[in-house]
Amino acid sequence: MEQAFAAAGLDWRYLTCEVPPDKLADAMRGLRALGFKGANFTIPHKVAVIEHLDSLSPAAELMGAVNCMNRVDSKLIGENTDGKGFFQSLREVCNPAGMKIEILGAGGAARAIAVELALNGAGQITIVNRSAERGQALADLLRQRTSAKADFVQLSGEHRIAADAAVFINATSIGLSDANARVPVAVDSLRPELIVADVVFNPPQTWLVRTAADRGCPALDGIGMLVNQAVISFQIWTGQSPDANVMREALEEFLEI
Repeated sequence: MEQAFAAAGLDWRYLTCEVPPDKLADAMRGLRALGFKGANFTIPHKVAVIEHLDSLSPAAELMGAVNCMNRVDSKLIGENTDGKGFFQSLREVCNPAGMKIEILGAGGAARAIAVELALNGAGQITIVNRSAERGQALADLLRQRTSAKADFVQLSGEHRIAADAAVFINATSIGLSDANARVPVAVDSLRPELIVADVVFNPPQTWLVRTAADRGCPALDGIGMLVNQAVISFQIWTGQSPDANVMREALEEFLEI
């Protein structure tokens, strides 16, 4: 983010602050008092921060989670750029409007991605998750609050991707910091015409990305999503479009790839 600020000629700073959960309210009062233009939030604050904001974007309200805040006059507005970042990455290979999409997971990333895809016209979204409670709740949210069709499949053993699915997304943390961690999916259901995406960016070449590519599938790693959500945050705060290549190069340098 700081390299993007510098490239845009902006004398801005992006600070990393570790805030314990019991100090979140104090931190938010500090942001207001010090006049911060914006902020990003990550685990465990994406839901808890909502009560400290003045309003939410429609997408963030649907997702029930915030990863980006923008100050507008004296108001702090909550947004979620995770889903938007993923959508922009996916749009580089297809337009998901009308498509059948399967999402593994029902946590924060899965909720953000599912809602954003539903709001952008996905035809059918299947949530695959071990926990029936969380998975069914997300499917119900999509059906009740968006125009997308949605259903839930409980994960048991290896998941077999439907033959008519156009996109499969791993929205879990499986593979994070472990390039050999195997996603519970039947390898022979990875068809060459199936688009496969993984939200994990470190390492970018996860087991799923490598296996899908070996099977002839167009495969998206998590770097595109991470860069795109940062681009969107930059735009929200500054009103300018950053050089995405600068941001990607900085990330790749950090990841040593």
